[in-house]
Amino acid sequence: MPTFIMIGYGDQEGYDRTDTATRDTAHAHDDRLRAGGARMGVAGAPVQVRNHDAAGTETADGPFMQSSLPVAGFTVIESSSLDEAIAMASQTPCAVAHGVVEVWPLGSTLDSDSAGGH
Repeated sequence: MPTFIMIGYGDQEGYDRTDTATRDTAHAHDDRLRAGGARMGVAGAPVQVRNHDAAGTETADGPFMQSSLPVAGFTVIESSSLDEAIAMASQTPCAVAHGVVEVWPLGSTLDSDSAGGH
């Protein structure tokens, strides 16, 4: 079954202005996704990692991705199609609480061309 990663972006202000019942329904949806095998977590502080030409590892604190909203969390799901993954994402807290969720299809790690060789 195809695998997708959902990246949720949202802030406390958007969350707070969303109706409590809507938020509770979204959290119950997340509980069902986890019960169905989704791997879900709240985003922590990111660290950039580089090892150009395998000459030595360099790290830097902070995100590489830029967004007007902070990254709130990540979820790895299996879904039969992109449309089904979008339907799953559309009911999550970030999607309903004035944030946004990106849905990224993940290619096989054995097919390096599909991921730009990374």
